[in-house]
Order: sequence, then C-alpha cells, then structure tokens
Amino acid sequence: MSPQSQGQSASGQVQTSSGQTQVQRSGTRPPGDRWRLQVVHRTRFRYGGPVRSSYNEARLTPENSTRQTTLRSRVEIEPAATAFAYRDYWGATVTAFDLHTPHTELVVTGTSIVEAGPEPGEHDHVGWSVLRGDRVRDQFGELLGPTALTEMADDVVEAARAAVGDAYPHEAGTIVCRFVREHMEYLSGSTNVKTNAMQAWHSAQGVCQDISHVTVGLLRALGLPARYVSGYLHPKREAGVGHTVTGESHAWVEWWDGGWCSFDPTNSTDVGPRHVTLGRGRDYGDVPPFKGIFSGPGSEGHTVTVEVTRLA
Repeated sequence: MSPQSQGQSASGQVQTSSGQTQVQRSGTRPPGDRWRLQVVHRTRFRYGGPVRSSYNEARLTPENSTRQTTLRSRVEIEPAATAFAYRDYWGATVTAFDLHTPHTELVVTGTSIVEAGPEPGEHDHVGWSVLRGDRVRDQFGELLGPTALTEMADDVVEAARAAVGDAYPHEAGTIVCRFVREHMEYLSGSTNVKTNAMQAWHSAQGVCQDISHVTVGLLRALGLPARYVSGYLHPKREAGVGHTVTGESHAWVEWWDGGWCSFDPTNSTDVGPRHVTLGRGRDYGDVPPFKGIFSGPGSEGHTVTVEVTRLA
C-alpha cells in the first residue's frame, strides 16, 4: 500500500456515493459582524495505471461552535464510494471511504456554506502560577509537550521568553505570535507537509502551516497549552458579496489561559468572520484535510484547489 496525502469518536452515519450532507440551520441573513462563506475544496489524484483499492479519510466538514455555524456541508467522491462519517479524537468530522474497483483518478470535493463571526466575549484569564499547577498540566498534557513537527530548540525558546518578559499569559500568547511573524516570511511553496518547526525557523520562511507549528511549539515551551487549527481564510477584509478567492487551506493557533484564545500569526490578526474552522490537533498531522493509502501503480501527482466566496 502506498500513502497519499493532500500535500499541504462519535457515532457515525453511512452515506451514499454522492457524499455527506449536513444541514444544521436554515439560512437567514447573518448579523453585521458575521460573514456567510462558501468553501469549495477539491483534491484530485492521478495514478500511473489502475489502482485496485484505496482507503481514505477527508476532513472537509467545518465545525459548529459558538463562533461558527455550518449551514450545509457535502463531501463528493469520484469514482462513487460509500462514505462513513465520524468525529475523531480531537473533535473534527472525518469522512472515511474505501474503493475496491480499478480507478486511475480520485477526486474528493468538499463544499460547505458557513456563517462565521468574531470569537465570543472575554473569559477570566489565569496567571502563570495556575498554568504551572498539576491540574492544568494533567488536563492539557497532550497540548503542552512537543511533537516532531513543533519541537523548538532551547535558544529559540529563550529568545521568545525574553520577548514575553513579565507579560501576563494572555498577552504573552499574542507576543509570541508576533515574535514568530517578525522572524519568518510567508513564502508559498517554500516548504512541505513534512517540514518541521526548526527547519522552517532556520530558513526564516514558510507557509501558514510552518508559522503555526513554530508558534505552537514556543507557546507550549513557555507553559501555555496550545493547539494547531486547520481551516480556511477569505483574505480580503473588504470583500463584497459574491467575491471569490482561489487559494489554499489555512492554519492558525489557539492557546489556553483560563479559556481558549485564538490568533492568526501568519496575518497577525484575530480570528474572526473571514476564518472557517475545520478542526484542531497537536499539529498538522492530527488534522490533514485528506490522507489515505492505495494499492497499485505510483501516483502521477495531485492538485488541490480551494475557492472561498463571500455570500453575505
């Protein structure tokens, strides 16, 4: 079996070959501080000959939360396959499917309509003494330790610590985000999904995945529980209704200081109505939009297109 990836549990339900559809709420016009966005995410694999079988997972269904409501979501698979939807350990919706008829191409398309807004109100922020306590360390142990993609060298951690100084944890999170962005340039195509945080840091460039990995690694090293967030972004702050952008998946970070705080370090901005959340994890490896394995000739490559349109 060969792996295939995009290159960047709750009880389930069986769906037909047309994919998965979820309707949470009828669509009325969103309030002024919320955007309604349509996301179309298409991944196409081509193989060097007929593939006999493949086993796949897609994380293309946006979440429902206090900030975001998914009005419609559908995952379509070509060639036709029966899909099974479940919620993974980290809370993301996974569409799992396998194919056992010969095929030379696989196309997976996720189409969603989402209403998104700013993060809901403030929470009570805790101090460093609480974060260093056994209760927090027990509760968030998985989000405090390094992973292969997020581990940072001691000298970089100390530089971040110096930048934070005596700041309270809440402010420290934002300081770390800006510290990373000041050092790293966003450069599309400069890294791949296997690039780790220190490799990206040494090159001083990367994509949103790398900037988020470095940020998560430093937040954890300083004692803030932190997680990687996978999703989408409409990059045009002043976009009008009907404005479509073609881009890629996006990533940002969250840290816990008595409640969860979110920030987009790549764009040095708060997470708000232009952001659509798919899922969270320790790093990219927990929430890839697509991954799978197949049996047959090697892959000739794949393409990914993401279109985000403001509907209201």
